[in-house]
Parts: sequence; C-alpha cells; structure tokens
Amino acid sequence: MDKRNCNYSLYLVTDRGLLGDKDLAKTVEQAIQGGVTVVQVREKNLSSAEFYQVALVIKGVTEKYGVPLIVNDRADIALAVDAAGLHIGQEDLPVAVARKMLGPDKIIGVSAATLAEALLAQEQGADYLGVGAVFPTNTKDDADSVSLAELEAIKAKVKIPIVAIGGINGSNIRDVMNTGVDGVAVVSVIVAAADPKAATCKLYQLMKQ
Repeated sequence: MDKRNCNYSLYLVTDRGLLGDKDLAKTVEQAIQGGVTVVQVREKNLSSAEFYQVALVIKGVTEKYGVPLIVNDRADIALAVDAAGLHIGQEDLPVAVARKMLGPDKIIGVSAATLAEALLAQEQGADYLGVGAVFPTNTKDDADSVSLAELEAIKAKVKIPIVAIGGINGSNIRDVMNTGVDGVAVVSVIVAAADPKAATCKLYQLMKQ
C-alpha cells in the first residue's frame, strides 16, 4: 500500500479489556466489514511475545481486507509483523528514530494535544497526527484535553492528515467531522459493542451525512 493513499476516515484502536466475551480478531473483522479504514493494535499490558502474537493475528485480518495495520508504541513489533506503520506518543521514540528504524515507506503517526506538538511532529516527518482527547474517555487515563475549537485551529495550520480521538461516538461524531479533520479514531463505541459491525455501520453513516 502506498502510504500517501491511506484513508484515515474511520480509525479503530483495539482494547481487549472492552471485548467482554467477544474474540478480538472477529471483532476487528466485523468492524472492517462495517467500514473501518485503519486498525491500530494497542496492547499496554502484554509481554513482547504476547503482543507479537496478537499483532500477527490482527495483521492476518487487516491484510485480508487491504486495511492498514498500525502498531501502537512498539517499533519492534511493527517491524516484526511488517505492519503498515507505527503510532507514537509524546513520551515514545522520537519521530526521526522511528523513521530510521521503519524506513521511508511506513506510516508514522504521532499523538498531539497542542498546536506546537502538531507542528513539531509534522516538521519531524510524521505522516498523520492523532489529536485529542476531544471528549472525556475511559480508555486512556493520561489523555490531555483538546476542544473542538483547538482541533479546528490545529487542522487549519497543519498540512498532514489529522485523526481526532477521545470519547467520540454517534452523538458527537458530526461535531468532530465539522472541524474539517480527516478522520476519527474510536475505541469503546465499536470494541465494546454487542454487534461491532452494526455499530461501525452506524458511525460510518453518521460520518457521511
């Protein structure tokens, strides 16, 4: 996949803690069938060996549908499973180091909560930004807050794609899209849903209105 053609519109971030008795791979597959365009596998509490196995299984699903797989934080896991890219936070590897490890063709996304962070990540060579948290969220307890006005201001100043994240669901997704962002990242609204495909379809339709 040419990373310049990546469609960031509906970006799923995994969280196995929200699955209940559902299977992660099956949930990801149903979400892709419902309209998810990018999948990020995020595992904070697994050993390297376990994270590798989970990422490998999810890669099998995303590859089947031609959807890019992004690995959260771990450049080594991204390389090990030949993921489409890596997403890093402000406390993770510098963009330049990640780029050196992954090479020019992989996607590198960076979390940003301020215009200064966004501009710096762009300058350092990030391919897209994850900006938030736009609304309160239970899936990331250390997330900074970004208002819709701030999100719009960042979008106006930055040339690379912006994916909004944080507490986004069916009731607020239109407000987020109205800021002009390139996509939204969601976690619980899909992962915790009894029917992930139906939940994704609903979000997708709301986005396109």
